[in-house]
Amino acid sequence: MRVITAGEIDRALPYPALIEALREAFRADIETPLRHTHMIPQPGGTEAKLLLMPAWTKSGARLVGCKLVTVYPDNAKLQKPSVYGSYLLLSGDTGEPLAVMDGTALTARRTACASALAASYLAREDAAHLVMVGAGALAPELIRAHLAVRPIRRVSLWNRTRKRAVQTAFGLSVGGVEVEVVDDLEAAVAEADIVSCATLSATPLIRGKWLKKGAHLDLVGAYTPKMRESDDDAVRRARVYVDTRAGAPKEGGDIAQPFKSGVLKKDAIRGDLFELCRGEVKGRTSAKQITLFKSVGSAIEDLAAAMLVWRTLG
Repeated sequence: MRVITAGEIDRALPYPALIEALREAFRADIETPLRHTHMIPQPGGTEAKLLLMPAWTKSGARLVGCKLVTVYPDNAKLQKPSVYGSYLLLSGDTGEPLAVMDGTALTARRTACASALAASYLAREDAAHLVMVGAGALAPELIRAHLAVRPIRRVSLWNRTRKRAVQTAFGLSVGGVEVEVVDDLEAAVAEADIVSCATLSATPLIRGKWLKKGAHLDLVGAYTPKMRESDDDAVRRARVYVDTRAGAPKEGGDIAQPFKSGVLKKDAIRGDLFELCRGEVKGRTSAKQITLFKSVGSAIEDLAAAMLVWRTLG
């Protein structure tokens, strides 16, 4: 069994190739059972989590994959990350383990490319200004992924802590992506063609009234029902899409909360990535429409990324 590192995953998953692999995966016959979550009691009364996210192909190359994620909240006391992830890829013919991959790197790249895949249907084709909200580990991935699908000429970065934004911008500049750090989020969003958010905010950061006509809002953070990155006005003004109809309305607060309050009806979701990629629903149909995409992640994305890594590395 091969062990595949984060560095190998980065080299094996160029953004354009992974975006197309995801497009094909959402068109393919792939089984994605519900995620399994198991609570693990810890000394002192806290609980850790074990999450299992399986998927397997039902036609073509037969492969089975499962992402294993552990969440240990008390790890901060040990100066260790709270979240660890690994991805196990197996033969669908024999069940033989083929590879174990760095789950953190795989997840970051596929998450960003799923947003770019959505943007390929929902953002204006001439989108030139990207505003990135949040300067965490996902921000560079999201910026590079969006650059792969739209002719972005200007990238603005906002973060609650300016120092973190400056550090992230510097890292991107070393890699050849020029980024301006901004302090006025409202002004930046008002000029943006694409607004991508990857934060842990519990309250809305993006106001719908800030969005200009033709803007695309990409919501990646706020991954629990109690978290939120956009307000009700953004939902009201936008054509709303999700990565999966099964996941996003239950897991992401940007959809779950408007559902609960009645601001958003279930039949108001225009489509998900399955339907967009298969041509079953339309994405953007005019230059003036505001579009909103909410993702919470899917096991199909992990499997598609792992399969591309396996094919690329031989």
